[in-house]
Amino acid sequence: MAPISRECDFLVIGGGSGGVACARRASSYYGAKTIAVESKSLGGTCVNVGCVPKKITYHAAAFAEAIHDAKAYGFSVEQTAPFDWTTFKHKRDAYVKRLNGIYERNLTNDKVEYIYGRAHLVSKNEVEITLDDGRKEVVRAKKILLATGGYPTMPKDIPGAEYGINSDGFFDLEKQPKKVALVGAGYIAVEFAGMLNALGSETHLFIRHDHLLRTFDPMVQEIVTKEYERQGIILHTQSSQSKVEKDETTGKLKLHYNDSKGSGVLEDLDTLLWAIGRTPDVEGLGLENIGVKTGEKGHIIVDDFQNTNVEGVFALGDVCGRLELTPVAIAAGRRLGERLFGPEKFKTARLNYNNIPSVVFAHPEIGTIGLSEPRAREKYGDDKIKVYKSEFTALYYAMMGPEERGPTSYKLICVGEEERIVGLHILGLGSAEILQGFGVAIKMGATKADFDNCVALHPTSAEELVTMK
Repeated sequence: MAPISRECDFLVIGGGSGGVACARRASSYYGAKTIAVESKSLGGTCVNVGCVPKKITYHAAAFAEAIHDAKAYGFSVEQTAPFDWTTFKHKRDAYVKRLNGIYERNLTNDKVEYIYGRAHLVSKNEVEITLDDGRKEVVRAKKILLATGGYPTMPKDIPGAEYGINSDGFFDLEKQPKKVALVGAGYIAVEFAGMLNALGSETHLFIRHDHLLRTFDPMVQEIVTKEYERQGIILHTQSSQSKVEKDETTGKLKLHYNDSKGSGVLEDLDTLLWAIGRTPDVEGLGLENIGVKTGEKGHIIVDDFQNTNVEGVFALGDVCGRLELTPVAIAAGRRLGERLFGPEKFKTARLNYNNIPSVVFAHPEIGTIGLSEPRAREKYGDDKIKVYKSEFTALYYAMMGPEERGPTSYKLICVGEEERIVGLHILGLGSAEILQGFGVAIKMGATKADFDNCVALHPTSAEELVTMK
């Protein structure tokens, strides 16, 4: 092992959203000597191959939809050329690269030392870092944070699966696939399928069961599944895949599968995208050297304060497998920085993981906070639950025919005589922006009466949430 090259109060392994937030809070607020180590691009999944480039692509898809919808409002809009995927992709890459630079400058401004390299735990206070040029350094730290995130899972038992790409590879595509197959029913598969379809790709979506987004409220599952079929996405339900073949001359793929209609072969695919889950990035981290406990799927086990079972070693974000959302990692990171290095009033600081809002940038958008209806009934009992629902046509679609109108559907789940709201689920245009404000109310313990006492904003879709009967 190389000799000790530097020492610090706090060593953060992982330069994603959670790790950077924690490092900056410890250093800039409380003066802890902090070092951050990252082996890839700063910003982690969200900035590089997740939230940011995904939402930019979502905006492109929204323009395609708006061009189509404009005709209903009297605009004679003609698309004179296909969507320029390549130019768009390069502009998106350039924006992400600028964000990488901003992340590095923020670390510098907050006096966090940044090392580009791969970290390997030697002891609970020492980490060996392999630098880009192959040299090794050893850093001694009083406290260590593991925030290495995760990466997309690939199938291991399907011959030819390697011919497909994962969600990271989506952002490397130089040309728009004319014909694409996606495997998965979670938010990544749903988002990518919606975007590709809106931009004009022939889109096939393979799911294991009958509905998309199976961890969401049944209302969301049923409506988004039906809507995707209406929009022209070809759903293969109750499906499994047995083999992938590649034509070495044309590069086209052939997917062998079984679904609810029987066995089949999908030919002439430009792209096959696997969106079947994510794996914690712990390989080579050296957890076994210090005895850090992990779960069945490799996630690092932590308590409510982000403590691992090893004193002085902490973990947060996707590597822990609990609510894998960027704002969750950031919030947990800031709380941990305050608890470890802040004044006495922060000694019990931690993130409350209850009632955290989340959105799916599907077509249409989905927003959710709190419990689904089945989970609420299981937790509180049927006799304690009251559900309010509203399905309507948003004013945006007033000028369109029935076959062109997207769905809007809202649900409130209330508990007890006071009708405290324990679940809110919305599906329709603008759901992401609508949810942020209502999320604050629910986090504060809002009741149905509180919603009723708020004067509605008219005409909006959101007013339905404060006028439900």
